[in-house]
Amino acid sequence: HLRKSTAAAVAKSVLHATPEKFYIEACDDGSNDVLVIDRVSTEMTLKGIKDIPPSGVTKPICGIMGTIRLVAGMYLIVIIRKRKVGSLFGHTVWKAVEFDLISYKKTILHLTDNQMQDNKTFLSMLNGVLNTDGFYFCTDYDLTHTQQRLANTSPDFQEMSLLERADQRFVWNGYLLRDFFAQPEVYLLIYVSQTVKFCLTHKPTYNKKKMGNYLITIYSVFLGIDSEGHAANFVETEQIVQYNNSRASFVQTRGSMPFFWSQRPNLKYKPKPQISSTTNHVNQKGSELPLEQAFAKLVNSMENGMIKYIAFDFHKECSKMRWHRLQILVDAVAEMQDEFGYFMLSSEGRVVSEQSGTFRSNCMDCLDRTNVIQSLLARRSLQNQLQRLGVLHVGQKIEEQADFEKIYKNAWADNANACAKQYAGTGALKTDFTRTGKRTQWGLVMDGWNSMIRYYKNNFSDGFRQDSIDLFLGNYTVDESVEGLMPLRVQKDWKFLTVILFGLTLAYVLFWGTASALTAAVIVFNGKEFVDAPKLVQKEKMD
Repeated sequence: HLRKSTAAAVAKSVLHATPEKFYIEACDDGSNDVLVIDRVSTEMTLKGIKDIPPSGVTKPICGIMGTIRLVAGMYLIVIIRKRKVGSLFGHTVWKAVEFDLISYKKTILHLTDNQMQDNKTFLSMLNGVLNTDGFYFCTDYDLTHTQQRLANTSPDFQEMSLLERADQRFVWNGYLLRDFFAQPEVYLLIYVSQTVKFCLTHKPTYNKKKMGNYLITIYSVFLGIDSEGHAANFVETEQIVQYNNSRASFVQTRGSMPFFWSQRPNLKYKPKPQISSTTNHVNQKGSELPLEQAFAKLVNSMENGMIKYIAFDFHKECSKMRWHRLQILVDAVAEMQDEFGYFMLSSEGRVVSEQSGTFRSNCMDCLDRTNVIQSLLARRSLQNQLQRLGVLHVGQKIEEQADFEKIYKNAWADNANACAKQYAGTGALKTDFTRTGKRTQWGLVMDGWNSMIRYYKNNFSDGFRQDSIDLFLGNYTVDESVEGLMPLRVQKDWKFLTVILFGLTLAYVLFWGTASALTAAVIVFNGKEFVDAPKLVQKEKMD
């Protein structure tokens, strides 16, 4: 899963820090150049190893994610721990495991108490994004482009640095690297990696034939619908298979329905989606029109023969555990999928075939049901690819080899979990079907549990998470020179405060009122234990 960031990263580096400057030394590329960052002026220059002062504090790093300005000034974000997760065509893919945010300023004592608190909150936001499991990078291979796009590039493109040629839609730390873009003489001499959001690499064996099987999913940095056509939760997934130096790939995308609509949390389990009535994107009568119908009208109004919309009522068709009926949808698009084809590269590096169309799948949130459908379409493509590569015999099916079948299903289930954790903060639903090929009672129980967690996070913690991502991507920038009221300190209006005050008061009254009533009832029921009876001589009391 590739949630991509292009991190200026070298395989092995050393950071030397003095009170005035940072010195970043690449230790394994044979270069004597050292990147120097002035901690006062923020200027970046290239120097030699001899310019590194011996008095600096030294620490090993794995790469530079970039820089960002907070209330306390500029911060340098570095990767300090990585783990190898596999290789892609001989190129090592690393997972960034731990990060460090280092302030340019020597002290933050110049800040007011409010500014210190705001700066602490912003740091917490950044750490929250960085610690979201799944940042991967490669120092010598471009992870932002599909196999087909890479095969159709010019020699000039191939000569570019990874940072220059990366697809900016998927560069998650592009904003953090803005200062590197501004000084090409610096970044051209630094290795640049793409950090991804989930990368699966396997070396399964089928018919005693060893091959490479890769599933790469890249997240777009555009988090919402806009006039340029970017949609929320847009994700590109490429399934790649390699055998005897030949390779084939099949690309799919997912994304929110590409028109202006919203579904804002309001404590209801399923908030009612609202279609914008002010944006002229589709001829519809009101914002309460079902999204599916609005999407269909949008496609039909375009009158574009290259776009075909197919609606599938997942819950209706597959209710009562009848998940085998998903084959209805697969069969409905089979002819179209055959027409689209897939990309294939021969062992000599010659393009044998290209994919001419792409399936863009989505449900309401583009997560669970979307992943199930994508795994089925990818499976059908893989069946054809393996036969063409000679891995499968004539008439042989993928499911006939249990070990490979398990690897394939788990890869797509893991893909579902990674997407869901990025978007909803929990694992995916319906992964029991993806892993086993059937729906189970235990799967239903786990779906219920994850749904409850999603409900809580969507209503009570999603705002902070979205703010954190906006800060990381540069959608919100901090101006340290402004001392006014930060958005973080904006107070709730009187309605919120009134409800909270009333609720606390009511809870206080109900608690003590209930406690008092229960106490009185216990006393009355056990009245003999509470009265003041004579103790020396017990007498029967007569009326």
